Amino acid sequence: MLNTTLVYVERDGQYLMLHRVKKEQDINRGKWIGVGGKCKEDESPVECAVRETFEETGLTLSDPQYRGVVTFVSDRYEGEYMHLFTADKFTGSLKECSEGELVWVDKARVPELPTWEGDRIFLGLIAEPGPFFSLKLVYEGDVLVSHELNRY
Repeated sequence: MLNTTLVYVERDGQYLMLHRVKKEQDINRGKWIGVGGKCKEDESPVECAVRETFEETGLTLSDPQYRGVVTFVSDRYEGEYMHLFTADKFTGSLKECSEGELVWVDKARVPELPTWEGDRIFLGLIAEPGPFFSLKLVYEGDVLVSHELNRY
């Protein structure tokens, strides 16, 4: 199973969203997601979240909040543990991203954007303060066929 991170950087009622439009062979092509990526062998999830956010955006996170773990199961793709973070403390300036277009989007508009169906579940969970959670998402192709949520 892959270990990855996904970060939703917040400012003034908005999330920094990445519209994945630059890579041809991209599982997320055309979708809007947070920023993040694969953990290196020697990294903790928080170290990966900080590194990937800087690499993709130019922003340095100072206090990312670890919100939950999402387990992806798929009949097409390798399984994945995605460590989900939010962050509202950062420094730096946005830079161009090689994976897509970075856009600040009002949180209320995010559910209207093309995302993975399961993303809507965890976006609802991180919209409010709440307990750490574990969410299992099972996909057949691009269709979410089941999910299981546990809060801690």
